[in-house]
Amino acid sequence: MKTITVKSRSRNEFIDITSDLKDIVRQAGVKSGACYIFVPHTTAGITINEGADPAVKRDIIAALERVFPVDGDYRHGEGNSDAHIKASLTGSSSVVLIEDGKLVLGTWQSVYFCEFDGPRNRQVLVKLI
Repeated sequence: MKTITVKSRSRNEFIDITSDLKDIVRQAGVKSGACYIFVPHTTAGITINEGADPAVKRDIIAALERVFPVDGDYRHGEGNSDAHIKASLTGSSSVVLIEDGKLVLGTWQSVYFCEFDGPRNRQVLVKLI
């Protein structure tokens, strides 16, 4: 298992970790298999989406902020209920196939760590099979 350390700079942020994952696959020498990605945090998640146009991640974050604002009618006392909800929607894990020693991603796809309660130092756990 490998760990990617992520340092977010804002409350809601998508951080591209695709190159980190590619490095892990290359260094491990895995030719065919699966890359399991897990975020062990309740206010952060993982998603795969377009990496070519930065407006896409801005649009996703803006939509999530509209639907789940920080100051919504929540009961959780820590003030980060919106982050818990957003993390539940993105999910805490993802799997990317590996073939010919490379991640199998679409032309425009990137893998994003999704921060919803930053800024923080976070970890992403990666297991290759």
